[in-house]
Amino acid sequence: MRLALVALAVVATFVGVAVAFPEIEDHQLATYTFEQFMVDFQKSYGTAEEIAVHRARFERSVQIILSNNADVTKTWKLGMNRFADMTEAELKSFRGYSSPLANERRRNAKTAGPIGASSIPDNFDWRSKGVVTAVKNQGQCGSCWAFATTETVESQVAIVTGKLLTLSPQNVVSCTPNPNHCGGTGGCGGATAELGMAYVAKSGICTEANWPYTATTGTCNTTGHNPAATIAGYVQLNANDGTSLLNAVASISPIAVSVDASNWNLYKSGIYNGCNQAAPDIDHAVQLVGYGVDASQGNMGYWTVRNSWGAGWGEAGYIRLYRGPNETCGTDPTPQDGSACDGQTAPITVCGTCGIWYDNSFATGGSTL
Repeated sequence: MRLALVALAVVATFVGVAVAFPEIEDHQLATYTFEQFMVDFQKSYGTAEEIAVHRARFERSVQIILSNNADVTKTWKLGMNRFADMTEAELKSFRGYSSPLANERRRNAKTAGPIGASSIPDNFDWRSKGVVTAVKNQGQCGSCWAFATTETVESQVAIVTGKLLTLSPQNVVSCTPNPNHCGGTGGCGGATAELGMAYVAKSGICTEANWPYTATTGTCNTTGHNPAATIAGYVQLNANDGTSLLNAVASISPIAVSVDASNWNLYKSGIYNGCNQAAPDIDHAVQLVGYGVDASQGNMGYWTVRNSWGAGWGEAGYIRLYRGPNETCGTDPTPQDGSACDGQTAPITVCGTCGIWYDNSFATGGSTL
């Protein structure tokens, strides 16, 4: 995704670091002020104009939260969090991925046909298998694609070797080439999970301890950074094949998926179905770790998705997306904003809740070094 990063005075929390923000209940919002919000979420701005802009966004978020949560037909709740006063440009800097549409996507990849499974359970979660690391935080860098890469490689290595390593998103951010500008200009300017996995297959990946995350593009200086793991390649699922996606996550591995996260910023809990399904905008990479059925919501199905905005967002860093017979397709009319390589402007068909069926891949042949 083409990103214009903006200056925002906010305490950044990165991989392995957490800041405890307060829980603001709905009944408190009527008297909750922007000044208190700035204290609670450690915000500061340099000019009166900046304060006015962010105050307006905060007040808008309060109304959105209260309206959504008062609607008994909604199966999800919104809540006050550190994203509540951010402008759209600022929110975009916390995303920064989209799926590639050029041949770049196929490097080191095997293209999967339809993936079937003879029998899969009603509920499945890779977290219970001990192959998913703790929730990470990309900070204000458009590096979600690198986090989706790293997390999917971590899981693949753990499935094959039994060793769950915490690997380095920074290694992927700083070193992954992106000559065709697929998903962005590279680094914090955006790229793709497929490009990241291709890099890991070629060069390996360090641990987080060996190459800590800085939320900057940085430079690819590998001196002193010794790879700890690698993969043989990756497999690309058929586009917009929800059945193959379900079977793959149930029987093979966690999956790197592309989504429209443009309205996720205030998500708090529940089964989310609030994306623009008619015109989704693929702009974020995350990790699909499972699926399930919620008996409290009339046995509604959901996808279990791990985000990279820290454990304080959503359901301890996760979001559940609606999964079921009413998942539909839409058209992303502006793929050059986020989902295409240079020169590709044709609209794309995107299916599944928040586009989750569209572009999915998993790593293969994981090993430690």
